[in-house]
Amino acid sequence: MTADRNRFTTPVDTALRAAGWQPGRWDIKQAEFWADALRTHVSPAGHRHSVFPAAVEAWAEFGGLHLTPQGPGRQIAPAQPHLDPLHGLHMARTLGDLGRALDTEVCPLGAESGSEALLAIDTEGRVYALDHSGDWYLGPGIDQALETLITGTTPTRLTA
Repeated sequence: MTADRNRFTTPVDTALRAAGWQPGRWDIKQAEFWADALRTHVSPAGHRHSVFPAAVEAWAEFGGLHLTPQGPGRQIAPAQPHLDPLHGLHMARTLGDLGRALDTEVCPLGAESGSEALLAIDTEGRVYALDHSGDWYLGPGIDQALETLITGTTPTRLTA
């Protein structure tokens, strides 16, 4: 059974709504604040963040949400994502390296509470997680990535 006219499955819709999301949510002012904070940050070695429309749109709709899934995961434990791109403020070099490896630009999206995996989004809206064990592909868009995270679906590993 799906909710919100088939956009999200019931578990994802439930977690989103419990975190304060609703259809039509759009906080562009907060998204622009995050964009400015990331654009102006320069690491001690001179690395900078890329900021692009796919990231700003994801922040405007989902930014600030701390999702807490209910129930067990399908294959792995469900993640508890906190969708705040400033979790990746000091990761400009790491995200730049991932972007070069994928032949795109990558920007922070948030982090998984507990594992502290960094969530990132690329210019096409594809979403990734980076943690101590490797880099992971979560889905071709934010909706699919939320499905992977909230339902405990095993993501695809990018690195060996």
